[in-house]
Amino acid sequence: MCPEGVYPNISSVCGSNYCDIGLAVDPRTKRVIIMAAIDNLVKGAAGQAVQNMNIMCGFKEDTGLQIAPLFP
Repeated sequence: MCPEGVYPNISSVCGSNYCDIGLAVDPRTKRVIIMAAIDNLVKGAAGQAVQNMNIMCGFKEDTGLQIAPLFP
């Protein structure tokens, strides 16, 4: 969750499995606006394949999926 007034940015989550979430309130409509930033690499079939391989080989499910984010 981003601090108040700070909005999610892809550069903060690039190369990771993390999701940054930010909130804002539209004073005109009094609606909450929710924003999120993810790097969807390894979120689909590739990530599922690694998770399945880990289970089949007796490793922890998230081995190789919980890595430090890349920073350019």
